[in-house]
Amino acid sequence: MATLDAGVLGRFGRTRTAPAPVLARRKPTRRRLGPGRPIPFGIAVGPVLLIAAWVIGSASGALDPETLPAPWTVAETAGDMISDGRLQSNLLTSVKRAGVGLGLGVVIGVVLALVAGLSRIGEALVDGPIQIKRAIPTLALIPLFIVWFGIGEEMKLLVITTSVAIPIYLNTHAQLRSVDSRYVELAATVGLSRWGFVRRIALPGSLPGFFTGLRLAVTIAWLALVVVEQVNATSGIGYLMTQARTYGQIDVIVVGLVIYGLLGLFGDVAVRAVERRALSWRQTLGD
Repeated sequence: MATLDAGVLGRFGRTRTAPAPVLARRKPTRRRLGPGRPIPFGIAVGPVLLIAAWVIGSASGALDPETLPAPWTVAETAGDMISDGRLQSNLLTSVKRAGVGLGLGVVIGVVLALVAGLSRIGEALVDGPIQIKRAIPTLALIPLFIVWFGIGEEMKLLVITTSVAIPIYLNTHAQLRSVDSRYVELAATVGLSRWGFVRRIALPGSLPGFFTGLRLAVTIAWLALVVVEQVNATSGIGYLMTQARTYGQIDVIVVGLVIYGLLGLFGDVAVRAVERRALSWRQTLGD
């Protein structure tokens, strides 16, 4: 303890000591809830691990090549199909079918969702048939579509379109119905027209549901394509798989499955990229 000099003692009458330092309490760091920042290229981790397990299983002999060919065998088969042009021509046909069906289904689903979501009369007319179609599997409708439209491209596109329109309608309609009523009151206060309300409030407010439905629709489009291309088709990846099944070419079947899987994965990645840009204003757990 340090003692002050005599002048200071005479003035204050006693010795003072320096105050003990006050230890500042550290605020406990709070962990952020949620998944945190996304892992770069995290979507590829699962497929890479799946391929690695396939390679290890084939190399170790755990997988019977007669049941599931090795990855290098499948890659060699795909190379042969590319060299003779079979893969490119049939892949282009499949992509065209899925793209046209997806586009038509998205437009129809959005229009029906707007009709049902913005009008009570429209909802009474539209929602019931949509729910009925939702309960009927696509496979159950194919025999009826064949009777009505034959086995040509019209039947295939109709199956894909009707399958795609359902998730687009359901998710967009649900989001329209959940638009904050305060925005509706604000639109009435500022005197927005019907079209102005749809363009400035209804459509932007329904975008989160629309993109959720679009992600489902992309996957469903490929699933419907797999089905219709194995029904009296003369081209497409499904046609190649059907021919391979007839001749016992398992490696060709696996090539087709890999292509369908990659198309679905890349389609989902593309939709999510557009969704992040379109909904950049929205804060989510993954941000």
